[in-house]
Amino acid sequence: MTAELVRGQNHPLDRTRVEIRVTAGSPVMAGVTLGDEQGRLAGAEAVAHPGAPRRTGVEVPRQAAAEHRIAVDLDALPAAVHRVSVLLALTGGTGLTTFGPAAAPAVTVTGLDGTALARYTVTGLGAESAVVAVELYRRQGGWKVRAVGQGYAGGLTAMLGDQGLPQAAELAAEIEEAVGRGQARAVPAPGPVAASRSERPGAGPAAAARPSSAHPPAPDGPAASATGPGTGPGTGPENVPGTVPGAGAQAGAGTPGAAPAPVGGGPVDYRHPKRRSTPAPAGPAPAAPASSPAAASSSAAGPASPDGPPLPAAGDAAGWSMEERLYNQVWGMFEDLARSVAAYRSASGFAESRLEQELDQALSDPRNRLGTAADEARAAARDKHAALVTQARAALDRDLAQLAAESAVVEPALPPAFARWDNPVWQGHHPPSTRPMALRLGDLHLPEVLDLRIPMLVRLPLERGLWIDSGPGSYAAGTGPDPGRDIPRRELGSALTDGPPDEAELRRLAMETAVAIAARLLAGHPAGDFSVQVIDPGGTAAPALAPLVESGVLPAAPVPGVQGVTAVLEALTRRVDLFQMAMRHRAADSLPPDLDPADQLLIVHDFPHGFDDRALTRLRYLADEGPAVGVHLMLVADRAQAREHGPVLDPLWRSLLRITPVPDAHLADPWVGHAWTYEPPLAPKGSQVVRQVLSRVAAARRGS
Repeated sequence: MTAELVRGQNHPLDRTRVEIRVTAGSPVMAGVTLGDEQGRLAGAEAVAHPGAPRRTGVEVPRQAAAEHRIAVDLDALPAAVHRVSVLLALTGGTGLTTFGPAAAPAVTVTGLDGTALARYTVTGLGAESAVVAVELYRRQGGWKVRAVGQGYAGGLTAMLGDQGLPQAAELAAEIEEAVGRGQARAVPAPGPVAASRSERPGAGPAAAARPSSAHPPAPDGPAASATGPGTGPGTGPENVPGTVPGAGAQAGAGTPGAAPAPVGGGPVDYRHPKRRSTPAPAGPAPAAPASSPAAASSSAAGPASPDGPPLPAAGDAAGWSMEERLYNQVWGMFEDLARSVAAYRSASGFAESRLEQELDQALSDPRNRLGTAADEARAAARDKHAALVTQARAALDRDLAQLAAESAVVEPALPPAFARWDNPVWQGHHPPSTRPMALRLGDLHLPEVLDLRIPMLVRLPLERGLWIDSGPGSYAAGTGPDPGRDIPRRELGSALTDGPPDEAELRRLAMETAVAIAARLLAGHPAGDFSVQVIDPGGTAAPALAPLVESGVLPAAPVPGVQGVTAVLEALTRRVDLFQMAMRHRAADSLPPDLDPADQLLIVHDFPHGFDDRALTRLRYLADEGPAVGVHLMLVADRAQAREHGPVLDPLWRSLLRITPVPDAHLADPWVGHAWTYEPPLAPKGSQVVRQVLSRVAAARRGS
């Protein structure tokens, strides 16, 4: 769980290689000071800033920006360094002079895998132009993070002087100069006054439709471009490294030193701000490596039309890695689809209400009730209604066509943890060396477009447990047919699910869904970093568990009866207790050697059968405390069977994310209120891909 800090609060760090992410409402300079036990600086070499971004164990960005990532290796710091302070400052080139008018900056300390450890929002700033946001400090052989939030109206000079630096004014001036150089490199100079479209050579609709923008500076990162100032992909519009090749070619086209070609104003762009929309480059873009699946998908799409929207590309979103960019792109597609369908439904509702008003108005006059006047008024009102609905549908179809084209490019490029089971990436899959940042739990779609599926991705590690609903009551509640559910059921390859769900079939599909999700988790983690435990008191899940048992990932079939329930819960409860004590006292090396350090997924089948009051208490304890120490819960249960326990289990049900073994429209997003139809991540009927993947996982475990 992420610790939300307030000013003065501290939080222990369980790792020494961390990343500090800064988000501000306007461009700021981010730096780091390395102080002794009293926080005093030994000299200018103890400050990492845009002019000197690398110090031992620390690396900061080279430019001012609204978002920063600072890499810190606490083990690599000199022994004399006891405090690592993160500084934020407004310099002359950032636009603002004080933090008061801007949004409060937020600082998040994360692991290298993106797991947020602690977060602090620096509130209460007014006339200050520099602030010490957080500090990492040594304490009894470990490290902690403290929310500081100390602002300085005197700027960098006052802040550095307060930390005991004699040459504070000189270093502050050097930092200002370095930030100015970074701004000059990243932002192209404004061009001359634009002539009219008819006076510009080569001007036409394509050129006029291209919006012009001054690109903000790109932050320093491992994939930053090394080309000249204002040229190359390093100056792309989204301010992140790893921009799609050719994203900045337009800025550098033409002769050296020439100003960028001025363009006319265009329409307002309502697209998602975190998703790049790269204009067509003026020259040929550099070719991407053919071995990259994203590059292969992008090149297969062909060049973009000069007068139409740019063709989509996989990874066309913000992020420091291809995995993070694909994750953000998928959720951008989800938001775009939700927004487009919401606009269509709103326009259709307006057309209906306008039709009713015009019909009422036409019939309210007694003179129009006789003869042909009433018929003409009704026909005119219906024609207006049809025209409005047709116009709204045309806009929706246009957006859906763009999203479908983007989905066709993104799906083949997804990594295994994000991909469907029929994706070819699983055929040559081998356990990775790093943990995934998210997991695909299934697909989502809306009834307006049944053939466009959006992957449902959840961040890892799972902060909430999963509940796979195996009860037929919730599905049989509807009295009329629901085409949004019946059509995808026929497309589901693992079972015949037309008509009312059968109870036995639901139980089988629920356990297959649990095994499919467990297989994804096992395959997405490095060998030996994830394990599965199963509780099956009735022993009825043996057919569904066969892939886990036969591959050797699950050492043996679960022990039936109360004995099996007690043994598994006791072992996992002991694990949670020991890990909590080790984290609290910074004694990870003192854990018993027989304790499995791998993260655990507990699958409970046919809950609450076989559970007494003591077992229920332990299960609730695991659901509450387990995720923080790597123990995750997955229930396969029918809630109706737990009614005898009364409201005791209500907090447990509310803490779990409910998913279904058959498509069901039960997930609602709080953003626009759509009811999304969820489809489980089951393998195609007759496919052996789950068994093959689990066999590779077991082989990698034996070889490690």
